[in-house]
Amino acid sequence: MEIKFCKRCLYSSDHPLGVIINDEGICSGCKIHEEKDFLDWNKRFEKLEKIVKPYRSKKGENYDCIVPVTGANDSYFIVHIVKNKLGLNPLLVSYNKYFNTPLGIKNLANLRIQFNCDILYQNVNPISVKRITRKTLRKYGNIYWPILAGHTVFPVQTAVKFKIPLIIWGAHQGLEQVGMFSHTHEVEMTRRYRKDHDLFNKEANEIISVEDDLKEKDIWQYYYPNDKDLRLNNVRGIYLGNYIRWDPKAQHEEMIEKFGYLTSSFTRTFDCYDYVDCYNYMNLHDILKLYKHGYSKVTDHASREIRFGRITREEGLNLVRKFEKAEPQYLNFFQEWLGIESKALIFLMDQFRNLKYWKKIEPRKWIFNGWSKLNSEKNSYNEKSNSFSFINNNNFKYKEKKDGYITIGKGWP
Repeated sequence: MEIKFCKRCLYSSDHPLGVIINDEGICSGCKIHEEKDFLDWNKRFEKLEKIVKPYRSKKGENYDCIVPVTGANDSYFIVHIVKNKLGLNPLLVSYNKYFNTPLGIKNLANLRIQFNCDILYQNVNPISVKRITRKTLRKYGNIYWPILAGHTVFPVQTAVKFKIPLIIWGAHQGLEQVGMFSHTHEVEMTRRYRKDHDLFNKEANEIISVEDDLKEKDIWQYYYPNDKDLRLNNVRGIYLGNYIRWDPKAQHEEMIEKFGYLTSSFTRTFDCYDYVDCYNYMNLHDILKLYKHGYSKVTDHASREIRFGRITREEGLNLVRKFEKAEPQYLNFFQEWLGIESKALIFLMDQFRNLKYWKKIEPRKWIFNGWSKLNSEKNSYNEKSNSFSFINNNNFKYKEKKDGYITIGKGWP
């Protein structure tokens, strides 16, 4: 089937989350993005206030809600809205991804201090995490399954355990990227969406097989609570992006100014704000995405900026072409942590190159024919333009022979 590209952004009909391109050549993500400019966001925020009002602890004997956080992404903005705008008393929860950068640890510590919130950390046994990572890398070409599984299930487990029914998330990925829903649908977090999209259709019990050493004791902490417990505790997870005009660039820059959020440049994207807490997301994880799907995170970032009108489609495409094939950094950290040789890692990664986008011409040499190559636009981006910039107020480029992942709580790298 021929791949079709949106005439407005850089997404194609091959998007793994599913994109619909209409007769005018505009994708569903761009059409839903238009809602940001005509919905009455004051009224939508008033609706949000009504939704959270019943969850306030009347006697102050419990937290009002749960907020999942990391040392990056939209965590500062979410907690700012919850604490300072909605006046709620949240319990923050954070899953330890083990690929932590010093910058991410600083951001997470500063977040707790700036907003004066209690926080719970989940540190799954690192031996089990490594076993799971070996399995998901070998079987699915994915090193991030345990991180996504932990980040999406620990808040729900905590809600059941401490009887705090309301979980407040940021934006819904499917809505923001591909227009899977309208903002007015007010979709909430579900077990089904988590499995289908966050976990690549693989629940924890489904990654155990007779061919490896994974056991029940390794994966039980990733189990989603059963429906009975969810109903008894009336657990629900709402997305702030349905009630607030979501703009990650503007929100991060507000958090930089008000609360000292730390940022850093990357070699594989122009966005300095996302994923500064992780050595691998914008490196090994992102290059695997390019191998499997023919595009990488810089395409997501560029499409977002095109929709907000901060760059043109042509400028966005040139940015993608500039960044997407940059060599991933810090692979030696991952190899040492997982106990895998460099050649073995390269071999495993190559098994997941999608032959729709890659052609092997000789051993360890490939020709790329992904989304950016299939697009017909010419390069026209002016790098000297001052109308489009991201703030880099820090850096996590370290001496790779001496540094490594930063561990929090119990365990070791």
